[in-house]
Amino acid sequence: MANTIYHSISPNRVIRGETAWEKSQTFLSKICRHPLLVGRSQATINLRDNIYQDLKKIGLYPTKVELEFDCCELDLQRLCYIGLKNNCDGVIAAGGGKVLDAGKLLAERLNLPCTTIPLSAATCAGWTALANLYSPKGAFQRDQILNSCPDLLIFDHSFVKTAPERTLSSGIADALAKWYESSLISSSSNDGLVQQAIQMARVLRDQLLLDGNIAIENKNSDEWVRVSEACALTAGLISGIGGEKCRTAAAHALHNGLTHLEGCNKMLHGEIVGYGILVQLCLEETLSGNRLAKHAREQLLSYMQRIKLPTSLDDIGLANASLNQLNHACERACIYDSEIHFLPFEVNPEDLIRAMLNTNSESKEINPSILPNIKHLD
Repeated sequence: MANTIYHSISPNRVIRGETAWEKSQTFLSKICRHPLLVGRSQATINLRDNIYQDLKKIGLYPTKVELEFDCCELDLQRLCYIGLKNNCDGVIAAGGGKVLDAGKLLAERLNLPCTTIPLSAATCAGWTALANLYSPKGAFQRDQILNSCPDLLIFDHSFVKTAPERTLSSGIADALAKWYESSLISSSSNDGLVQQAIQMARVLRDQLLLDGNIAIENKNSDEWVRVSEACALTAGLISGIGGEKCRTAAAHALHNGLTHLEGCNKMLHGEIVGYGILVQLCLEETLSGNRLAKHAREQLLSYMQRIKLPTSLDDIGLANASLNQLNHACERACIYDSEIHFLPFEVNPEDLIRAMLNTNSESKEINPSILPNIKHLD
């Protein structure tokens, strides 16, 4: 191998199960004494209050803080100051993916140990050495590779079961992207770890397709355990083993572009990524002539509709988007350093708009106000 490659494969310790939070407290007391406890959502405030009280019961002195925005520089600067002012010696992030990303970034900037406590299975952010940064309005700005994965990941099933059904569907879509993106961009790689990570992504895909419906219907099932841990844990492991080439391509690039449109600001990360997978398959079919891509898209479309994932422009809040708005999002998705350029064929913003509309046309009616504007693309 010509180049030296650095991997941050996993957290130092992962504790999972129905009583993971209770069992983890001994380890937490060894990691820090004055943790900065980071959260955000009003929907999880009671859980976070319980975590705060439990930390005090085991003799810790937590400082509780809340994000005002998504994982954003304005918040990070403010919380860094609070952490320094209170002499915090660790960071504990409890919440969804953007809270977990913020916690990891704070820990790295303050040079403190990091503990992540996912309160849903919507992403694998609790596992990875990677964080996404957003503007105060929720527009994707950049990702940042971190020096290491968290020191401790606590995946307590009783916590995660309190999350809305929608979060698990979103996590399924985000985890499915591991296969659809990595198998396309890295199938010819001669790197053994990448090859193995891609095969793990295939097994992950099969398990999600097999167990996803039951998992969403029954939180007390074995399927729920397998699927939620697949989304929050296994997907992160695949990223750690495979590195950049097993993370993202067109589906995530489109997500990053679409976050710049206000209509998408109520969508979850994985919901937009899932729609992006459909668009990527359309690109693969039309730009590389892969006939199997259409069949794969049709199968995935049916599955996504069963688990209530968005499959159209309408579904992701862009029913009334103008050509200029879509073009702006697609230009952002195709900037020079975008993951979309990992694809084995060239893609430009016009290709991406066309694929979005073709994908949309097979799931729901295209908004008639958009159609006249795209004639120049044909």
